[in-house]
Amino acid sequence: MVKNITGRGTNQVVKIDASGILYRELNARLRELVANGTQKIELHNVYGQRYIGTDLDRPVEIDIFGTPGNDLGAFMDGPKITVHGNAQDGCGNTMNNGEIVIHGHAGDILGLSARGGKIFVREDVGYRAGIHMKEYENKKSVVVIGGTAQDFLGEYMAGGIMIVLGLNLNKGGHHKAKFIGTGMHNGVIYLRGNVEGYQLGKEVGVAELEKEDRQILKKLVGEFASHFDYNTEEILKHRFIKLFPLWLRPYGRLYTY
Repeated sequence: MVKNITGRGTNQVVKIDASGILYRELNARLRELVANGTQKIELHNVYGQRYIGTDLDRPVEIDIFGTPGNDLGAFMDGPKITVHGNAQDGCGNTMNNGEIVIHGHAGDILGLSARGGKIFVREDVGYRAGIHMKEYENKKSVVVIGGTAQDFLGEYMAGGIMIVLGLNLNKGGHHKAKFIGTGMHNGVIYLRGNVEGYQLGKEVGVAELEKEDRQILKKLVGEFASHFDYNTEEILKHRFIKLFPLWLRPYGRLYTY
């Protein structure tokens, strides 16, 4: 492993060349640095190492150059992770607080069971994004996707806010995901772009935006735009729809006699 240190004081950046390093060794070194008070870390030549940032609980900034493996930022509680490229499955798994910013695509089960924190993805995501997202006490998980998503978007959502912008769709184009919001029983999904009724789970209702919805979108889309150099007003001038759960216990009858 090659480690270079640049800057002084709180601006000090620790740089690690992750080429050929197993994920356990890499994550052990990350925990050691964070425990010692390091505030800024760069990981270069990352090729699929798993669990980067898992269970870290301090406001450290981690920049990743390469493609991190599954469960990036799982269980984390405070760091900011920026991926300069794509990410694999399970980003933000059971995340409690912090921020993940991905300057590319992300894989399946993005934000699985996240109960706080924010995830921003510039491009598309895979299947089951936002599955079982939650809210916990004063925490509310947020996922903003710049492109579109595969099937089962927002499956079993139990809280939080999901925004799908469809910025890569042609004018008037449709999202392709099916079974959107299947089993959803709390939280909200905002979709920019068109979707047909048959693509939605039976547990989901559709509504036009109210004043509060527009305020939420202005704030969160503004954060997305600042990360990826978009124009917030240009994004927001297009029509959004709001998806919400029709029932708090959509499958309750299955377990009653």
